[in-house]
Amino acid sequence: MTVFSLCLLLCADLLDLAVGYLTVTIEPLPPVVVGETVTLKCNFKTDGRLREIVWYRVTDGGTIKQKIFTYDAMFNTNYSHMEDYRRREDLVYQSTVRLPEVRISDNGPYECHVGIYDRATREKVVLASGNVFLTVMSPPNNISVLAENTPALFSRYQAQNFTLVCTAKGGKPAPSVYFKRDGELIEVISYTEPSTSERAAGSAGWRGARPLISRDLDETKLQRSLSLLDPEGRSARLYTESPQRVHTQGQQAYEPSPATEVIPETVVSREFPRWVHSTDPLYYFSHTQIPQSDGSVVVQARLTWTLNPQLDNDALFSCEVKHPALSMPMQTEVTLASPKGPKLFMTPTRAKVGDTVRISVQGFQVGFQGNEVFPEPLFTWTRVGGRLLDGSAEREGRELILERVPAELNGSMYRCTAQNPLGSTDTHTRLIVFENPSMMKNTQNPNNEATRTEKRGLTWLALVLTVTVGLT
Repeated sequence: MTVFSLCLLLCADLLDLAVGYLTVTIEPLPPVVVGETVTLKCNFKTDGRLREIVWYRVTDGGTIKQKIFTYDAMFNTNYSHMEDYRRREDLVYQSTVRLPEVRISDNGPYECHVGIYDRATREKVVLASGNVFLTVMSPPNNISVLAENTPALFSRYQAQNFTLVCTAKGGKPAPSVYFKRDGELIEVISYTEPSTSERAAGSAGWRGARPLISRDLDETKLQRSLSLLDPEGRSARLYTESPQRVHTQGQQAYEPSPATEVIPETVVSREFPRWVHSTDPLYYFSHTQIPQSDGSVVVQARLTWTLNPQLDNDALFSCEVKHPALSMPMQTEVTLASPKGPKLFMTPTRAKVGDTVRISVQGFQVGFQGNEVFPEPLFTWTRVGGRLLDGSAEREGRELILERVPAELNGSMYRCTAQNPLGSTDTHTRLIVFENPSMMKNTQNPNNEATRTEKRGLTWLALVLTVTVGLT
């Protein structure tokens, strides 16, 4: 070994004695769930004099480092760099920080910086650091099931696609979503969800992206069903659609009059599908993930198949969500059901000429789990044998409003059609309009005044004639 080599080794030993050594390590953290307490441990080894320990939160891909906690060894003090209302850090030991009730926003990398004094100068600080990534998981906080493109009409003679949409919100990472029917996992065929531009091109193209399974029609039932159609293409209705009463020969027809109180009658008729399926349906499945600003992900899963009202009516469909932060899956369920004749309520119960009459659907639950009808029905109002009071052929909504009803509407019948893709039902009610004494009084007063005016005119005319005769 040469003298030069010995000098280098001696210098290195002297440098180590002057500077000392410093190593920093941080234990890796397992994923944690929102609301849990996390302990950040910064382990360091040194033979020098400690100056400070600083914890940083790293954001924006490492470009920004935000101080969250500092321990000052010179004054043996510690303090948080967060605002008072967000101060949640606690010093457990000089190098260990505890974060209680973590949030999704706490997810990300953290760094621990340790500084010691340089032995040579006693003023210069030597730094070393370590880093760790905190993964915060959040279970979904809301799941729901909706029927896509509803309320929708009931198709009597043609099969149609039907789609259930299950939405899971608040999950991080994205949860897995799947469907069950009557408690059994559904075997599905995955397909790619069309882009937003493709979907905006038109509903026809959007539906075309989902294969519609071809079905065989029962020709016997089809021909028989066609024979039940009226000339306008609607199915045959009950005789009560006409406000005219059927009576036998020799009997006087009974017509409700304003002087006779008649309880409004309600007649219900149900419409059933006129086609059948020949094979079991194929279920098509797709899902999309929508990142949110808070770091969570909204997952939308779609289940599409060719609807069979005979088989799918009263079928129980459930959407289940699995997530690593959950000990067991979350679940929500809906029961497919067709409308079953809503009850109609008319106000006022004794309508008079000039009143505003409201006919509304009552006792007809619409919505999600535990309710009577899913998917949401479409309500359509028509007047049997004529147009509505405002001149329109039909109105949509849960309520029909007839403003200032005239006497001519007495005895008219109105039809409320409730329908969804599983079936259709019609409810009829008859409007009875009574005389309005106040309006009759108002209409009589102008006539009486006109009569008095005519009498005065005749009296003056007689006086003028008398004076004229006297003068001549």
